[in-house]
Amino acid sequence: MKKEIIISELDKNFLEIIRKDVTNFISSCSKKYDTKGKVLLDIAPQDYEGAKEFFSKSKIKTLDIDPNSKADIIADICDKNNKLITDSYFDFVLCTEVLEHTLNPLAAVEEIYRILKPGGKVFISTPFNFRIHGPLPDCWRFTEHGLRYLLRNFKIIVLDQIETKERDLMPIHYTVIAEKE
Repeated sequence: MKKEIIISELDKNFLEIIRKDVTNFISSCSKKYDTKGKVLLDIAPQDYEGAKEFFSKSKIKTLDIDPNSKADIIADICDKNNKLITDSYFDFVLCTEVLEHTLNPLAAVEEIYRILKPGGKVFISTPFNFRIHGPLPDCWRFTEHGLRYLLRNFKIIVLDQIETKERDLMPIHYTVIAEKE
């Protein structure tokens, strides 16, 4: 017998906060960086419009591990995908709500670094104070310190967080813009 999953009101509230933050983050990134002639990779935009809703000038490619996703590139971002993506190809990489689902986030960030052009930007968001969620697996939560370590080869431009009210040092969500130097 399968156990019924109960989603608390707190979790529903946090999901709404996270979704709004991701939307605002992508919108803000597009307003600042969307440029004709640039190429953006949107990683795993399976359940939302992702970059396509906001980036109208840049050319958008999608990548997903799911062969049924209809992404432009079917690959695991944790692998070296040299046969599918050349070094320094993308101007931007959008990686929202993905790193917590990877089996090897260090390898994922290394691959993002490899495929970004020098001066290219990565836009990352990830939850911290949020329940285990799909698509499974849901393997990780990152603190500010963990994100700084993951992005140690990048120049971090912005690292923002949404605080949990009445619970210091337990942010709900992080957003990061980092540049490949």
